[in-house]
Amino acid sequence: MIRLGVDIGGTFTDFALLDSGRERSAVHKRLTTPDDPARAVLEGVAALMEEQDLCVCDLTEIAHGTTLVTNALIERKGARTGMLVTQGFRDVFDIGMEARFDLYDQRLEFAVPLVPRDLRTEVSERMLHDGSVETALDEPALRNALSNLVEQHAIEALAICFLHSYANPMHEDRAREIALEMFPDLPVSTSAGVLGFKHQVQRLI
Repeated sequence: MIRLGVDIGGTFTDFALLDSGRERSAVHKRLTTPDDPARAVLEGVAALMEEQDLCVCDLTEIAHGTTLVTNALIERKGARTGMLVTQGFRDVFDIGMEARFDLYDQRLEFAVPLVPRDLRTEVSERMLHDGSVETALDEPALRNALSNLVEQHAIEALAICFLHSYANPMHEDRAREIALEMFPDLPVSTSAGVLGFKHQVQRLI
């Protein structure tokens, strides 16, 4: 087997090649290309294959990892993000602090929420824990909220996080459809979508 590992870091992109058939290994390093991280990967793979007199088609396994997302979260360098939440749950980020790693430390300081309060907007809708609808999605109010976030607050990305969407993502999916209908170039993520992707990855692992 010829296996290749690639790690995209904030400064460097690292490569490690293991050829178990010939009992050899090789490493390669190059600067990360922030404008398009894939470019450093493609260029590095090509360079390493040439150095080792191999073809990409010889690879039997490629493992990929990156710290780019972690770095963006820690350094707060991500897109200006707005959030749609179920009415009455705008302040969960600010008050939901019971999960402390030191329960009795009253001086414990929590990180500032990634989405500030003024970029979190409540929408009238309510899904129950069993997936049944208690309050229908108020689409006109949703459209007004989206217009306000994009046009008045200049958000660059949108997160949709409605209560109990894990049980029934219908409202989140509809909200995403409306958001993309109004602003086709706006990156939109739903909490149910992220959860579904996580489960897919776990099954692959």
